Amino acid sequence: MTDADAADTRARPLEGLTVIDLTRALAGPYATLLLAGLGATVIKVEDPRGGDLARENSPYVGRDGVGVEKRHDDDLSISHLTRARGKHGVSLNLKHPQAREIFADLVRKADIVVENFTSGTADRLGVGYEAAKAVNPGIVYCSLSGFGAGVAEGSKAMDVLIQALSGAMYTSGGPNDPPVRIGIPMADMLAPMFGVIGILAALEQRRRTGEGQQVDVSMLGALTSFVAIENWQAMALAGMEARTGLTVQRLSPFGVFRCLDGYVSIVAVHEGLARGLFRAMDNEALGEDPRYATRDRRVANAAQLEPLIEAWSSQLPTDEVVRRLEAQGVPVAPVRHPVEGLKDPRVVARGETAAITHPAYPDAEELMTAGVPIQFSQGRTGFDDVLPVAIGEHNQAIYRDVLGYSDEQVQSLIQAGAI
Repeated sequence: MTDADAADTRARPLEGLTVIDLTRALAGPYATLLLAGLGATVIKVEDPRGGDLARENSPYVGRDGVGVEKRHDDDLSISHLTRARGKHGVSLNLKHPQAREIFADLVRKADIVVENFTSGTADRLGVGYEAAKAVNPGIVYCSLSGFGAGVAEGSKAMDVLIQALSGAMYTSGGPNDPPVRIGIPMADMLAPMFGVIGILAALEQRRRTGEGQQVDVSMLGALTSFVAIENWQAMALAGMEARTGLTVQRLSPFGVFRCLDGYVSIVAVHEGLARGLFRAMDNEALGEDPRYATRDRRVANAAQLEPLIEAWSSQLPTDEVVRRLEAQGVPVAPVRHPVEGLKDPRVVARGETAAITHPAYPDAEELMTAGVPIQFSQGRTGFDDVLPVAIGEHNQAIYRDVLGYSDEQVQSLIQAGAI
């Protein structure tokens, strides 16, 4: 929790709700990260024999700063440090005979369960929706999977595979380019966002009916629904090229253009904006040229217009191009590296990105990562100051203090390999 969070006494919207987090890797942990940032108490369940896969993701941070390889036992994966913020960590071997009983005790105290096992795995382990519902009919149980609950997966669903299957890889790049992988794990991020939307909707329905339910979101469906927002078939029928590289020719002038020392993004789709662009270029005559005089004509002749724009922008520094276009009221922005973008004072001030540090070595390196990009007039967001540094970090706090297990029971479960 930051100093700003500590000074803000407003409640977070989901305070009082408890989440049992059975997730690992990225898709599931991002869903529970959002719930934690919105105020829910998240209990992260990890296998005592290895824990979340993200614990072994390079790079790491520790006493020697950031490195590709783990150099000390207390080095932490930055992926884990990012995704486990604000979560209470317990260990539980779901394949142990006593695991189902322990899971049932956790669910009795919970409002939400989130899992992202391969479809059908949670049921086989005895921790699926039916098992949770049997002990807590009001439970909201979110399943994130590659293709949907009950759908055979074949290969395990990874982000790059879902990008390939959804068609997303053919939405970027030029006409003759090979498929282009989206540089952020889009499928792994969209599925949990829809999952959280589903959870919140199910909580509202539970408020009215008293009954919980399963929320079922597929990675393929989430990403494909985004791909489908553009009508690719209609563009093909109209003879419009779908893959146009750095620009979107059906909205021309629209896209990214090279400058002397970088790139700018320009949006001049409407008449007034296009005329403003031409004035910035000191070439108002382009607005009278029959090829570029109307929006439809600019679109039809985008392949000729865009090189003219870049011939102008490429001779000027990025700052100068931005200055000239802003003076004409044309939407423009420099293209920044992610390291710059994450430190934009506007997003930092709103908690949309946040700094993380190793809990034992806070001065080693301050790294920017995801925050919660939502603002509330009567509430706040932010993460509790907890982190499961070790697997089972909060076993005593949860099993003894929340579930009421005795110290002897906890020790017996540890010795039996159940937790």
